Amino acid sequence: MMWGSPPIPAQTRVATMAEKCESLSRVLACKTGGGGGGTGAGFPSFLPKEVEKIKDPFARTLAQRIERLPVQIGISESCIMSSCVKPIIQRETNPMVLLHCFDSSCLEWRCTYPLLEEAGLEVWAIDVLGWGFSDLERLPPCNAASKRHHLYQLWKSYIKRPMILVGPSLGAAVAVDFAVNYPEAVEKLVLINASVYGEGTGDLAKLPTIVAQGLVGRLHCLLPWWKDATINFIFSGGYNVISQIKQRLHCELQDAILRKVPDCGHLPHVQKPRYVAKLIADFARGDCH
Repeated sequence: MMWGSPPIPAQTRVATMAEKCESLSRVLACKTGGGGGGTGAGFPSFLPKEVEKIKDPFARTLAQRIERLPVQIGISESCIMSSCVKPIIQRETNPMVLLHCFDSSCLEWRCTYPLLEEAGLEVWAIDVLGWGFSDLERLPPCNAASKRHHLYQLWKSYIKRPMILVGPSLGAAVAVDFAVNYPEAVEKLVLINASVYGEGTGDLAKLPTIVAQGLVGRLHCLLPWWKDATINFIFSGGYNVISQIKQRLHCELQDAILRKVPDCGHLPHVQKPRYVAKLIADFARGDCH
């Protein structure tokens, strides 16, 4: 699905904020080791030790590339060390940013990510705030507005160009919500089995805490703040983007393109990565017709 917008001029304050965060991250890394550094197996030190038991070669390879970038989300000097996989080479074309499903991580793209790189794309895989492997020891709000603001600050500090934003399942709601609020940051949208017509988390937000804990429950889940961050999102009401897109889907996305992946379940980028990677790469290059 296409979402066009003109590029925005570079902002001089972006570099200043990023430099402050980078300086702080170096201090934090020295004190806590939270900023990265591989283990004996080549994995970042902030990943749960169970990562070394993973047998999937694609997961192991991508896990070794995960790093944390400092992202400033408030007016204070505090930063969130935010986990992602960065592109190795910056291309002349606009970058592609991969989001993930509900309560997942960038490892969801373990099979598709390398195929997109092989196709010559500049690819980021980003952990949505509250999930993945970011450092949330000082638990920030993890509601939809916070997730949106965090993604914008990361984009403004590091990506800085209109992106092709890819969202599967609930990640599609994250992508639509972000594009509606920051259209200057998004060139195109790719929505995979999009969960955008649900009214937030619905009755889940009314469940007792013990029941909500029972609904979520994998490598990133072993981080100490995972449970609190997920419950925080569930109780916040989640994403409700119907009011934002019910007119825009009809009025602004006349050029949207629908593709069906045959013989596949809910996560085609996991089950049929080569098929999906080709569809996404063709769309990025404008060859999907």
